Amino acid sequence: MNALLALLFVCLVLVRADVDVKLSEERVVFQLQQGDIEFAFLPEVAPVTAKHIFTLVQLGLYTGNHFFRVDKGFVAQTADVTSGRQLPLNAQQQEHASKTVPLEVKEGVKHHAGRVSMARGGSPDSGGSSFFICLGDAPHLDMQYGIFAQVTRGMEVLHQLEALPTKKEGIFVMPLERVTIVNSYWYYVQKPQPKLTLAGDALVAANEGSSDEAVSGSSGGACRQQLAALKERFQNQEVTLQELRQKQFAV
Repeated sequence: MNALLALLFVCLVLVRADVDVKLSEERVVFQLQQGDIEFAFLPEVAPVTAKHIFTLVQLGLYTGNHFFRVDKGFVAQTADVTSGRQLPLNAQQQEHASKTVPLEVKEGVKHHAGRVSMARGGSPDSGGSSFFICLGDAPHLDMQYGIFAQVTRGMEVLHQLEALPTKKEGIFVMPLERVTIVNSYWYYVQKPQPKLTLAGDALVAANEGSSDEAVSGSSGGACRQQLAALKERFQNQEVTLQELRQKQFAV
């Protein structure tokens, strides 16, 4: 009898076992009235999906969106940004919000509490911008829905959402009151933050020491180096501004 119980225990452990996954250095934070929810991407598991959702975050598409579904012990799901967002979309946002991603799955990467996975329609490749966070184990979703991220902070906030009054509409368990994503931002968890550089200063610095010869194009190598440095500094500004937003909007 003891041997049978031991074998059963081993089988349960194997079923629950999960392969190791690498977390991205990028962290996304959703700020709700109940608190912050933070997640990291799994680029080795779902590279296309991770890049797509990250782009939507960078464009601010989840700010003003909401969790339309909170099914205790199962999932908390965001609405599609084209219909769930309270703010209008500009042309660039509309372009990316309308894109879909293919189903990306990896054997051994399982749906358990804290995993973030793409919602979709009947077609496996119909994932858009709606995704769900698992509130418990959901093995029946494994290999059927694409996991692309992992919650790194804020599971206690999700448990608060589970306590909200709900109603049922079809298969969806929905909170009676709107659970709005008041703000969203991203940051690097380990990469050093660059010093803030204003655009005007960058232009001055890039042109310091440039001769008439360089400007005229006879010294193309120096000019290309200046342009590359300028491009890098402008890219670094985005990271710094995200850090400033983090400090400004912290709850």
